Amino acid sequence: MWMEKPSALGTGGKVAVLAVISVLVLYPFVSVLATSLSTEADISRHGGLVLIPDHPTLAAYRTIFAGGVVTDALLRSILITAVGTFCSVAATVGMAYGLSRRNVVGGRFFLLVALFTMLFSPGVIPNFLVVKQLGLLDTYASLVLPTLVSAFNLVVLRSFFMTLPSELYEAARIDGAGDFRVLARIVLPLSKGVLAVVTLFYAVGYWNAFFNAMLYVNDDKWPLSMVLRQFVLQGQSLSDTVTGSEAAAPAQAIQMAVVIVSLVPILLVYPFLQRYFTKGVLTGAIKG
Repeated sequence: MWMEKPSALGTGGKVAVLAVISVLVLYPFVSVLATSLSTEADISRHGGLVLIPDHPTLAAYRTIFAGGVVTDALLRSILITAVGTFCSVAATVGMAYGLSRRNVVGGRFFLLVALFTMLFSPGVIPNFLVVKQLGLLDTYASLVLPTLVSAFNLVVLRSFFMTLPSELYEAARIDGAGDFRVLARIVLPLSKGVLAVVTLFYAVGYWNAFFNAMLYVNDDKWPLSMVLRQFVLQGQSLSDTVTGSEAAAPAQAIQMAVVIVSLVPILLVYPFLQRYFTKGVLTGAIKG
C-alpha cells in the first residue's frame, strides 16, 4: 500500500499537519525576534507577546553591545567553540580510527570503556574534584577537556571507518603508507559526510554548554551561554554594564536580543552542514 499513489485527501492532510508543525516551530522564533526589535510601548501594548513591532528599533542590540559584556562573551564562545570542536574532532577521529582496526591490542577494552561512559556518569562532585586536582579551575581548558570525546560520536565514526573496504587499506600498505598517511589520504577524504555531522554535534554542544562554565570559571571568562542564562533566566539587568542613552531599551527587548545573538552563529553554520545529517548518521550506524 505504501507504493500506491497518495490520494488528494491524504496529500492535503499531510500538508495541513506540516503547516501546523511549521507554525508551532516558527512562532516562538518570530516572537523573540519581534520583541527584541520592539519599544517599551509596543511590548506593553501587546502584553509582552509581540509578533509585529509597531515601531521597530535596534535599541536593544545597541544596548547589549555597548557595555561589552555580551561582545566579550560572544568572542569567548567563538574561541571556545572553534578550539574545542577542532580538538574534539581530532581526538575522536584518532580514537575511532584506532578502534576500527581489528589488530589493535586492547582495542575492545578501550571501546568498552568508552561505551561505559554512555551508561554511567561520574557525577558533578567527582568531575569537579578531578578538574581541581588537575589545576584546570578558572581556565578555558576546563570547558574543553572534560567533554573532549563523546562516546556517541566515537561509535558513529568507528562504525563508518569499519564500513570502508579493507582493500583500500591493503593497497595503501603495499604502497608503503603508514597509519597516519592512510588516515589523512584515504580515510578522511571518504568521510566528509560523517565528519561534518560529528563536527556540528560538537560545535553545537560547545556553543550551548553553560554548566561547566558555571562550575569551573569565574564571570570574567563566561561564554555567551552563561551570560544568556544570567540575563534571561536569572533576570540580571544589563544596566550596570552600559552608560548614557544606550541603557534606554526595555529589559524584555534586551533579553530577547541576547537570545537572538546566541542563536545567529549556529543558524548561519547549520544550513551548510544540514545536507550531511541523514547521510552521515545513517552511514555511521550501519555497522556497529
